[in-house]
Formats: sequence, C-alpha cells, structure tokens
Amino acid sequence: MLESDFKYIIDTFFTLFSMVLIIFMVPGFAMLEAGLVRTKNVTSVLTINVMIYAVASMAFLLIGYDLAFSSWENDSISKWAAFMFQMAFVGKTINIMSGGVSERVRIIPLAIFAVFMGGIIYPSVVNISWGADFLDATILDINMYDLAGSTVIHSTGGWALLAAIITMGPRRGRYINGKIRVIPASNIPLVVLGAFLLWIGWFGFNGGSVGSISSVENANLVAKTIMNTNTAGLAGAIIAGSLMYVRYKLFDITMVLNGALGGLVAVTAGPDLYDIYTPIIIGLIGGALVVFAVPLFDKIQLDDPVGALSVHLVNGIWGTLAVGIFVEKISFLNQLKGVLVVGFFVFFVSFIVLFLINKISTFRAEDDAQLEGMDVNECGVEAYPEFKRAI
Repeated sequence: MLESDFKYIIDTFFTLFSMVLIIFMVPGFAMLEAGLVRTKNVTSVLTINVMIYAVASMAFLLIGYDLAFSSWENDSISKWAAFMFQMAFVGKTINIMSGGVSERVRIIPLAIFAVFMGGIIYPSVVNISWGADFLDATILDINMYDLAGSTVIHSTGGWALLAAIITMGPRRGRYINGKIRVIPASNIPLVVLGAFLLWIGWFGFNGGSVGSISSVENANLVAKTIMNTNTAGLAGAIIAGSLMYVRYKLFDITMVLNGALGGLVAVTAGPDLYDIYTPIIIGLIGGALVVFAVPLFDKIQLDDPVGALSVHLVNGIWGTLAVGIFVEKISFLNQLKGVLVVGFFVFFVSFIVLFLINKISTFRAEDDAQLEGMDVNECGVEAYPEFKRAI
C-alpha cells in the first residue's frame, strides 16, 4: 500500500469517527433541554431536536454545502467523509436556538427556519471563514482564525437565537410586574446526561477540526487539542460552581454544567494553538461569563430557558477574541472584525427571515397552549402522562 493511500484511509476514518462524536451532541442537546423544561413540554423539545437535525442537514446536503465550499472535491480524504463531517456541524447552530425558544415555540415555523439556517445562513458564514470565500479581497473579508467554530457555529446559533427571542417574546408568566418568576428544571439527571454527551462530542468537534491524524505531528496536535478542550471545560465548571457557592452558599448543578459548556465554547476557536495552561484562563473566564450573563439576560427580559445566549453567544464572542489576545501571531483586530461581520450578518438576516416566516406561521404559541403544554398542542403525546402538569 502506498503511504499516500494509507494516510487517505486513516484520515477518512478519523473524520468519520469525529463526525460520529459530533452527532452524539444531538442527543446531548435533546437531553439537556428536556431536563431543563417543564414536563408538559418535554416531547415537544425532543421532537424539535429530531426535526431540526433532519431538516437542517437535508438543506445543507441539497443547497448549503455547495454554497459553503463551491466544490465537493477533496484530495486528502473521501469527499463523502468531508461532507458528513461538515454536515454534523449544521444542526448545532439550530440546536442552540431550539433550547432558547423552548416552551413557547411552534414546531413548523422553527422547522422552516431550519431550512434557511442549514441552506443559506450558516453556509454563508462558513463560506467567508472556512470555505470558498466569495468576499475574498473585499472590505468584508474577515481573515479570522476559528478552528472549530466559536463564532462560525456557536455565535451564529446565538445571534439567530437572539433574533428569535426578540421576535417571540418571553414564555407566559415568566416576567410578572417586572419580577422574574423562577421556573425550575424538571429532570436534573437528564440535564447532567445531556451536558456530558455534549462534552464528549466536543472532542470530535475540536479534535476532528484539526483535519488529519495520519502523521506523528498531527496525532500530537489532535491529542493536545482534545486535552485543551477538556481543560477549558473543567475550568468553566469549577469557576461556575465556586461563584454560585460564594454568592448563594449552594451548588447549582445546572449552572456548574453551563459553566463547563461555556468554557468548552470559549476554547473552541483555538485549542490547537494554546499551550496546556492557557485553556485554564479561557475556561475560567468563560464559566464566569455564564454566571454573570444568565441573570443579566433575565434582567432585560430576554427569556432563555436553557442559558444558550450566555453559553454560546457570549462565549462564542469571548473565545474568538481570546485567540487574538493569547496567540501572538493572530491579529486581535481580525478576530474582532470576524465577530462583528458574522454577528451583523446572522442577526439581521435571521431577524428578517423570522419576521417573514412569522407572518405566515406564528412562531409563538398562544398563552392557552403554553398553559396546557406544548406536548399536547404540538405533538399529541405527553412525555410524562401520569404526572400532574406544572403551570
């Protein structure tokens, strides 16, 4: 066997294995969100996660991949493996949205938006960052370093979520006379399971984005990338738990897990570039940002049941800028430009698309439907039919 053939086979297998790990994040998001919403909305959340994965992936197959990369040809790995790896990312952008609009979103309009996200919005962001770059040599050519998508994926989903929350408004009864009504999670074990599925999936997310493992140098780089990814998650969990205990003398497991996820999002832009200590700083700041951002979004009445804005949008921005701060060869201004260009594009395009879809099929369920539960009104199947529904 030729050495080139061997490398082709090994890197193709590595890409497919990484893709499988990333797909594990689909049940990760589903379990996390199912545990954080009330029991009367669990089936709806699960259905949404399945449908948007299917719809966004199909849109990427039919439209988005060509828009992002211009060509299917690939000399280093199977072109089918390259597509599957990129397709695995697509659903994450809309998964980020699904949790943040849960308990009041209707399935059909969100599925329609998933077509636009998988077919146009996300591929356009990929094009100007990882792909064919139709804006090359223009003032909007961003030249941003973002290994696995702190901005390209996480902030993209976060900006779209922000547009959706503004369009839809809060859940029924979430804010009463300017005060926040606490709505507790329904199933903490599911939250923990979902968060750790996401954590494990991140190793394929970031490690697979190195692109090759078929040489000693690349194998070491993949291993360091995965190690740094894990380190940032650990640091995010530790700081979030510590801050919650200092403030409330209690450990909030949901905040600890979101702190870990915040650290993972933050390190995603450059885990291959850092030494083994820098991810500790990035994760600590990322976890702390989650703790402070969650109540801030509530204060301005942006209702996000799972903390997705704090985890993905805030830390997507922080993680992208961190590369420009901690890596000498990377321009901070280029990183900032990338954040601003992507943010402006995704938010305003998403807002326009959401506005138009909302005119045809309303995103927000009526208050009576929210009271009864989205399971009954959207799915006809309750996840816990023997339980008394929480209002």
